[in-house]
Amino acid sequence: MLITHDTECALGILVELLNTSPDACGTEQLPELTALGAFVARHEISEVDSLTPADLAAVQLLRGRLREVFSAGSTEEAAELVNAVVAAAGTTPRLTNHDHHDWHIHYFAPHAAIGDHLAAELGMALAFIVMAGERERLRRCEAPDCARVFVDLSRNRSRRYCDSRTCGNRLHVAAYRARQRAETVAAG
Repeated sequence: MLITHDTECALGILVELLNTSPDACGTEQLPELTALGAFVARHEISEVDSLTPADLAAVQLLRGRLREVFSAGSTEEAAELVNAVVAAAGTTPRLTNHDHHDWHIHYFAPHAAIGDHLAAELGMALAFIVMAGERERLRRCEAPDCARVFVDLSRNRSRRYCDSRTCGNRLHVAAYRARQRAETVAAG
C-alpha cells in the first residue's frame, strides 16, 4: 500500500489525538487550551490562529467521532463516518508548499478553526485508508488493559500493540513469568 508522507503524518497526528481521550488513557490529556496549544505546536500544525474554548470543545468532540471509525463494523459504516466528518469540515482542497515542504494538499480552508482543520486532514487520511481497502490497519491495542489505538503500517500487518516497548514487552514478560511458574509447579 502506498501512503504519501502527508497521509502518514496525518495518521500519526490522528493516533496521538485519539489516544489523548480518557477512554484511551484514563484521564483527559487535552483538558485545557494550553494542552491543545502544545499538541498543535508539537505536530507543527500550520495555519492555526489563536485557540479558543470553542476550539477545545470541537477537537474533543471530533476525537470521539474519529475514534468511532476504528470500531466500525463494516467498511460501509467506516465510510459513512469518515464522509460525515469530512463533510462537516467543509473541505477546500488546495496545493501548497510552505515551511520548506514540497508541494502537498491541504484539505482545509486557510486559517480554518482547528476542529475543521483536523477534521479535514485526519478525515481525509482515514478516507485514503478506507478507499485502499486497508481498514484492518486501523487497530486497537491487543493488551487487555489498554484501550489505545494505532495504525498498523507494517508491511505484513503484524503489529499487535500500540507500543511494543510498553504493552508488548509487558505482555511478553507476563507470559514468560507464567511459563516459568508452570515449569516450577510441574517440576516440583
